[in-house]
Amino acid sequence: MSKESPRSDSEGVSRRRLLTVGGAALAGLSGCLVRGETTEYEGEISVDGSNTVLPHGAALAEEFQWRNNRVRLPVNGSGTGAGFQRFAVGETHIQNASRQIMDHERELCEENDVEFIELEALLDGIAIYANPNNDWCDCLTVEELNAIWQSGSEVETWSDIRDEWPDEELSLYGRDSSSGTFDYFTDAINGEYGNMRSDYSGTPDTNVIVRGVRGNRHALGFGGAGYYYENEDDLKLLKIDGGDGCIEPTRETIEDQTYTPLSRPMYVYLNLNELERPEFRQYARFMFDPIDDNADTSVVEGDEELTWAQWAARRVGFYAIPDETVSESRAALEQAIEERT
Repeated sequence: MSKESPRSDSEGVSRRRLLTVGGAALAGLSGCLVRGETTEYEGEISVDGSNTVLPHGAALAEEFQWRNNRVRLPVNGSGTGAGFQRFAVGETHIQNASRQIMDHERELCEENDVEFIELEALLDGIAIYANPNNDWCDCLTVEELNAIWQSGSEVETWSDIRDEWPDEELSLYGRDSSSGTFDYFTDAINGEYGNMRSDYSGTPDTNVIVRGVRGNRHALGFGGAGYYYENEDDLKLLKIDGGDGCIEPTRETIEDQTYTPLSRPMYVYLNLNELERPEFRQYARFMFDPIDDNADTSVVEGDEELTWAQWAARRVGFYAIPDETVSESRAALEQAIEERT
């Protein structure tokens, strides 16, 4: 399949570009593509949810629309929690999520007869950022992270973590409680969703965390690992010791899940009622189909055969789910389609 005109790399979706664009602008980006291939598929598929997963969803939508230019795919990133509120009442068709659905969200779906399927779509690593002028800390243990971030923490200075570190006040930055990243971090580090000290600077925007850590030598923050690789001159990436030594979040350690406990899957939820629509089925399958000859192959290593979900993850700074997860997701999707059509 060919496009009317090949796109250069600068025309494709990059995470650097998408991280600075609001949800409304992305909805316009993914809903107004006019070039590409005309096919039999036509209609609108609305996507909302995680702000973290937003670049991945937008990259998938853009590629699909190049191949099916009569399908509109507005993609927004109102947040995992806010997105589930819309998804659960049938306002949106696909929900991107940086954590699994919670019980109260599941109950809201049931109340509104919204049946869904949960599919792993990509991997992310939550990174711990320090200021680049921090010359004393290269690695933190999970126990130390827990002591720093848990509710009621008495850690106020770096020397409270290790005696030999500076007796200087910590400035802490992280995602706020509306974020799936917050939910996952608090559960993985502090053992419970929402278990977090109250005196840190919380924000829905990881770029704010980056600026805060960059501006204070004694700062510490957490956010998606991809944000570090977009801001390497402004941040220092700390290694984490989850019991097997100090490990840095990289493509290899996240994709092979040795970066623990802060490697995480992220999800797409599909409204099963929408599978009756051919354009929705086509897009759902597209995510787990092999990439074609028009894909940017710079993110493909060796003789790998990536699907669009894996390709888009790497394309925008995330990480690819394992092939066995792709097979499981594809099989679950095909079973759902068979039951609904």
